[in-house]
Amino acid sequence: MKDNQLKSLLKKTQAKAAQVKKPTKQAYDPTLQATRGTEERDDSEAKEIFKEMKRREF
Repeated sequence: MKDNQLKSLLKKTQAKAAQVKKPTKQAYDPTLQATRGTEERDDSEAKEIFKEMKRREF
């Protein structure tokens, strides 16, 4: 590859990587998306509880 081609390819890939990605959650109703917070909840405690429940036999 020529240097000019390589530079243009690098610029193209850097621009693509810098683009902001849209959230993957789909809202079925626009009012739900408006009321939903942008922060993710910390579910680590819930995950630990379910992990412990999986180990036990009922």
